[in-house]
Amino acid sequence: MAADRMLQFVGHDQSYPDKRSPEERARDFREIAERYAAPDAREQSARCSQCGVPYCSVHCPLHNHIPEWLRLTAEGRLREAYELSNATSTMPEICGRICPQDRLCEGNCVIESAGHGAVTIGSVEKYITDTAWAEGWVEPVRAGPATGQSVGIVGAGPAGLTAAEYLRVVGHEVHVYDRHDRAGGLLTYGIPGFKLEKEVVMRRIERLAESGIHFHAGFEVGRDATLDALRQRHDAVLIATGVYKAREIAVPGKDAEGVVAALDYLIASNRKGFGDAVPAFDDGRLNAEGKHVVVIGGGDTAMDCVRTAIRQGAKSVKCLYRRDRENMPGSQREVANAEEEGVEFVWLAAPERFTADKAVRQVAAQGMRLGAPDASGRRNPEPDPGRSFDLPADMVIKALGFDPEELPHLFGAPDLSVTRWGTLRVDHQTMMTSLPGVFAAGDIVRGASLVVWGIRDGRDVSEQMAKWLKVKAKTEKKAA
Repeated sequence: MAADRMLQFVGHDQSYPDKRSPEERARDFREIAERYAAPDAREQSARCSQCGVPYCSVHCPLHNHIPEWLRLTAEGRLREAYELSNATSTMPEICGRICPQDRLCEGNCVIESAGHGAVTIGSVEKYITDTAWAEGWVEPVRAGPATGQSVGIVGAGPAGLTAAEYLRVVGHEVHVYDRHDRAGGLLTYGIPGFKLEKEVVMRRIERLAESGIHFHAGFEVGRDATLDALRQRHDAVLIATGVYKAREIAVPGKDAEGVVAALDYLIASNRKGFGDAVPAFDDGRLNAEGKHVVVIGGGDTAMDCVRTAIRQGAKSVKCLYRRDRENMPGSQREVANAEEEGVEFVWLAAPERFTADKAVRQVAAQGMRLGAPDASGRRNPEPDPGRSFDLPADMVIKALGFDPEELPHLFGAPDLSVTRWGTLRVDHQTMMTSLPGVFAAGDIVRGASLVVWGIRDGRDVSEQMAKWLKVKAKTEKKAA
């Protein structure tokens, strides 16, 4: 019986795909773990308890059919598992690689709470879709009958690409505009290859281009066309730019040479991986080789930076974070990977100043302690008067998070309404902004968040845009 293949969590221990040794993986930007062999994937999938209420699916932003495709994998019905996985996600193999499963699906797995170790959902998801690509099961995007309407999408990140795919499927002409020379947003330029190899992203984008979606690279709204010009060109517009404005740190020496923004650093590294000419890397400004590196921050971007610096041959890499390990926002798995690779974490510490002659030479750090909880429930860091110290630093990377850019100003659209945080204000039922026919989705609405939420928002906004465009077409037909 099929049921006999499941509920094997007592007989089979949790097992992730083997990671390459820290010494080996610190020498390159390949992903650190291989994918499962077929018997291992089936065995790990069979550990699923097939819950009546699958908390893994409940806590997945996409509400993926996780127990169902685990069962199909355990039964060896891999093509069906892929089709079910692909039914709710436009990028399952990407989510399998970069989602913080320990905070989402796996962190809410029932057998995890029972002490048996969660089902390795992310690794199985990656295995299923990588196999589908290898076997030729990933079908082209099939555009529906032409509607005669066109959509402009500003931003080629997860939300924009997902909306582009769904809107193309219903027959709209789709144009995607992005400031970079390659589509993918942070998938391409923000996330390092050791977490997400770039070929995985590029094959998704090529599949979309083959469907007839038009990509306009190196295109900046406000410079190459105003938002109003795009509105005149298209029947509807989606803003899915993400949030790219780096948060600043208000300490003396913050403008010294060698103090750099995390995204500038990561983009330079990823461009080198593509083989691009990157003068700021080649002359050492955005290259950690031979340097004492201090990264400020405790999120996933900070983890990307410390692990990139290790691979670039830094002399030492330290991560300075004002809270403790238990209260950091980044993935605990990423912290463990970084520690294995030689990163030193300096908990409960914040920079007071960066000392420099011509370039930065030292970080003066203030010890911190955790005080009373704030409105979110997290304990606030406060200075610990009895503790301060200095760290040598030839490069300081600021990884303090991101805020929205001033889009009304940049886009030449003063009537585009924003919240007090600078994110775009939308009607949360229709996902439309203050401008008729202009929608918004992803981080530019919710603030800096996860890739999986960008995919979810792209899926949701495409449905709302399709509804609005149908009404628009009927209204115009009547008027004619």
